[in-house]
Parts: sequence; C-alpha cells; structure tokens
Amino acid sequence: MKRFLDFVTRIPKPALFAAAALVQVALVSVMVFDRIQILRQGTEVKLHTRAVDPRDLLRGDYVTLNYDITSVASAEAKDLPREKIVFVELVPKTDGFYEAVSVHREPVPVAKPGVLIKGRVIGSFITPTSSQVRVSYGIEKYFVPQGEGREIEQARNQGKVSVIAAVTPAGRAAIKRLLIDDKPVYDEPLF
Repeated sequence: MKRFLDFVTRIPKPALFAAAALVQVALVSVMVFDRIQILRQGTEVKLHTRAVDPRDLLRGDYVTLNYDITSVASAEAKDLPREKIVFVELVPKTDGFYEAVSVHREPVPVAKPGVLIKGRVIGSFITPTSSQVRVSYGIEKYFVPQGEGREIEQARNQGKVSVIAAVTPAGRAAIKRLLIDDKPVYDEPLF
C-alpha cells in the first residue's frame, strides 16, 4: 500500500485532475450511449397512460405517468416480493396499444409482434377473485420544458396522453415519444 501511495504522490496534480475528469466524461458518455441504443434499436410499443405532480428541483417539470400495464394479472402475485425483477409480456391489441398478458421471473421467448419488458415489482393486490402484481418499468416520469408539465397532466387526467416507448430485446425501455390525442407532442432526441 505504501508503494502505491508513493507512486500516486509522484504524479503531478494536473495529471490526476485530468484523469478524474476523463473518468467522469467516460461515465456520462456510457449513460448517453446506452440511452441512444435503446431509442434506436428498441421495438416501439404504444402504451395507454392513467391519471396519477410535476416538479423536480434539480431537473425541472415532469409528468408522472402510470400505465395500464402497471397492474398485471398474475397467479404468482403473492409469491413475487417487492423489488423483484420481472419480465412482462406485451402484445398489441387491435387499437394499436400494447397490453400486458403475463408476468415471468426470467426472460422467456415471445412471438412477434409481442415484446418482453423488464420491470420491478412495486406491490401486489390480491382478492378472492383476482390477483395482480404492480410493476414499475422505469418510464414513469417524463421531463418536459419548464411550465408545460401542468398542461400535459391535465390532458393525462382526461385520458388523452399516451406514449411510444422503445423496448430492447433485453427488456429495457425508454420513452421515445409523448402523444396527446394521438398527436406527437415531444420526441426524445437521440442526442
């Protein structure tokens, strides 16, 4: 350990700062590249939103989105603990929107045009007649320009907001486009 400390103390401070800056730039670049890959290569799925507040002190206005696919019927609901990673099979309906048809503990093959989306269990709802698991997919917040969050929330509460999400073969998802009355309002840039 002493040898390592001696070695580090001999490196000029500007070189250490430059190395730290390069590491930070590399980490940000990896995050941006990952998001670009999802948006470019993911299968597009159209999702209904449900009414669920907009302000993040660090990032500005956002709209909280809840989806029809958040609650999924599952016989295994009581056996899926909170925070468990699950895979939900989505299939298109005749109106073009995707619906959740099954929950799986591991990735399973799905027939096209269906997709498998990865999520995290946030709870379950069990009654004598049904059991459902609630799943979060990481696409529940959408950041918008300052001052525009309330307008989108009002449209969302009226059932007019939907999204086009990109879903990779590994199940990772990102919002690609926000729609109001089926008209694009925001397109996510590919950076």
